[in-house]
Amino acid sequence: MDAYRTVDRIVLSEKGTRLTEAHNTYQFRVDVRATKADVRSAIEHLFGVTVVKVNTLNRKGKKKRERTRNYGTTARWKKALVTLKPGDAIDLT
Repeated sequence: MDAYRTVDRIVLSEKGTRLTEAHNTYQFRVDVRATKADVRSAIEHLFGVTVVKVNTLNRKGKKKRERTRNYGTTARWKKALVTLKPGDAIDLT
């Protein structure tokens, strides 16, 4: 897969910030068809860092309702937790 299509965006949250500070782990929203190897090569290509470990998980879409009885569903997505080599970092600014 193309690196720019594999990685959608970085996920910024309180938990993600704690993971970054403690374990040098970053969270990304990635394409649902991407494998761990695809994510690893995309992150190394885009940011010029060395990836030590990749964990992925699929997030189910939530039921949402807007002013009617009928429910819709938000889109499902895939999260990747990427651990970098000590000393490497991704500039978030």
